[in-house]
Amino acid sequence: MWALLLPIAYLIGTFPSASLVARANGIDIRTVGSGNPGASNVTRVLGWRKGLWVFVLDAAKGALAAGLGLVIDGRPVGYALGAAAVLGHVFPAWQKLRGGKGVATGGGVFAVMSPFVFVTLVALWFAISRLSKKASLASIIIVALLPVGVGIVRQQAWEVAATIAICMLVMVRHLGNIKRLLTRNEHALT
Repeated sequence: MWALLLPIAYLIGTFPSASLVARANGIDIRTVGSGNPGASNVTRVLGWRKGLWVFVLDAAKGALAAGLGLVIDGRPVGYALGAAAVLGHVFPAWQKLRGGKGVATGGGVFAVMSPFVFVTLVALWFAISRLSKKASLASIIIVALLPVGVGIVRQQAWEVAATIAICMLVMVRHLGNIKRLLTRNEHALT
């Protein structure tokens, strides 16, 4: 029965937080900065406060979906519905499958599924992004470390595998960022 909630979790993930926050400030976020509808681009264009709003809204999508799954039928369903929300954020049907990168929405999933790892990696993200001025570098590092953290804290092989699957989806969306980082052409955060 919980499988019927997968489309609902996907729809939750498609909520266009960045586009709505930017539009409220008179900007089409897809036409400025990197063109990515995510918290980092909103931060770049509109500043930290607006970027933080987008991060919180995007994380809430993942947390809502994962929390719903957790309450309905435990951890496996939490991961499944959380992954569906990330998928909705990254590939929204009504935006020609061109969504955000999934870091904040995925973060929301792990705020519910593994809160200690989430808090630790958010702190690390802020430190790396402040030092490097590259949100993508910080995101790539924490996405790579997330399965390790889940493995240490949860120590369940299936949870690590589920985490790797979600992280691979997010990492694929960062391939362009990785190329730009290697050629030193990546956008600065601020």
